Amino acid sequence: PRMSFDLIYARSGQTAEDWRAELGEALSLGPDHLSLYQLTIEPGTAFAGLHAAGKLTVPDAKSAAELFECTQETCNGAGLPAYEISNHARAGRECRHNLTYWRYGEYAGIGPGAHGRLVMDGKRYATQTERHPESWAVRVGETGHGQTERAALSLDEQADEMVLMGLRLSEGLSAARLEATTGYAIEEREIDATVCAGLIERIGSGNIRPTAEGMLVLNTVVLQLASHLRPAKRTAANTVMQDAASY
Repeated sequence: PRMSFDLIYARSGQTAEDWRAELGEALSLGPDHLSLYQLTIEPGTAFAGLHAAGKLTVPDAKSAAELFECTQETCNGAGLPAYEISNHARAGRECRHNLTYWRYGEYAGIGPGAHGRLVMDGKRYATQTERHPESWAVRVGETGHGQTERAALSLDEQADEMVLMGLRLSEGLSAARLEATTGYAIEEREIDATVCAGLIERIGSGNIRPTAEGMLVLNTVVLQLASHLRPAKRTAANTVMQDAASY
């Protein structure tokens, strides 16, 4: 009754016309949801080695931006607007599971290589499990779980993560919820300056979100705003997270 699939674009030699045709074919299958990721070269991967040797090319920044804009235009026209920078859905068909990440809710990481964010005894913990399936299975058999790491996150680390995740969403980041959750706030003058630069906008009851232009340079926008996080003037709030379902 529901269908979703992932596609990667900005591949070697791919043009906007190629991608528009491929995306159009995908949309003709009638999915409710699409995850559309722009290819990036990550350090330490096989792709990074090929790229360094000149055996794999990716579009330059201008071409990549054109592909991103093509993605938004095509999906909007098909009734699947972006609700997150790389995810598109028909109204009411957004991925509830992934929204928990972006809204900075709680989730348990269980399987091989899984990450989690859980509040226990008033602290938020980052958890990680064994990556290799065979080793994970052995660990579960010996200890009852596959976790290899459980670290309490400081309030400023939580604020950084919340800004990083929330600004990916079309609904934006709630400044009030950021402060209530972490005790931190983005300096108002920095928000105003970024609004004036046309990279973010204020929506709803105090949310901020990237504009279409801001989405093209989202990493820069996030870094700039996160670097201006400061403890809020009022007393830091309780760190127990609200359930994402009640947000």
